[in-house]
Amino acid sequence: MTSRVPGGGAVAPGAAGAAGMSVPDPAAQPAQTARVVNIANGLTLLRLLLVPVFVLLLFAEDGHAHAWRIAACVTFAVATITDFVDGDLARSRGLVTDVGKVADPIADKALTGAALIGLSVLGDLPWWVTVVVLAREIGVTALRFLVIRHGVIPASRGGKAKTAVQNLAIALYLLPLAGWAASLRFWLMAVAVVVTVVTGADYVARAVRLRRTSERARLKRARKAGR
Repeated sequence: MTSRVPGGGAVAPGAAGAAGMSVPDPAAQPAQTARVVNIANGLTLLRLLLVPVFVLLLFAEDGHAHAWRIAACVTFAVATITDFVDGDLARSRGLVTDVGKVADPIADKALTGAALIGLSVLGDLPWWVTVVVLAREIGVTALRFLVIRHGVIPASRGGKAKTAVQNLAIALYLLPLAGWAASLRFWLMAVAVVVTVVTGADYVARAVRLRRTSERARLKRARKAGR
């Protein structure tokens, strides 16, 4: 997902190795002087507003009416597209703001969480899948906040792949599918869970490395050595 977390700044020297395997991330840019009211933040707000609409469509007529499920899937797809577009606009047009850095990951987690929890409540998706995915998503977000004083952990290619597979699997589960299509979405969700866990472990490793090798950590060790 395109994350924008508070306290954005240049990636710490110790994260250089990880950054070499990463893609551009709004969090890796300093907050700019862009106005809070801009198109990127507007798309993020739209995604947030679409979450309750999506939930209402998902649970309409007991949650298993084909027409409403298709409508819920379309709404989810539109919200997902705004996730990719707002980050690209923020980077390319210098529209990164502190408000966007906070609102963007909140909107992402709200949409994914609503979809997974809704599908589990309806009995279409095992609860353990929802728990594993949401634990990873919330955990990584919290981890990025915890190490923000040392630097930013940029979004990796694995994280982008995770988001794409995860969203596609969720979209297929929202549709009223049967037969081979239903089997396809099962295996796609299995891949999404594996990638989710692997990329989550990668974030933990990168966070530990950043805490040990950042400029802040180096200065702290120097102060201790000078006492």
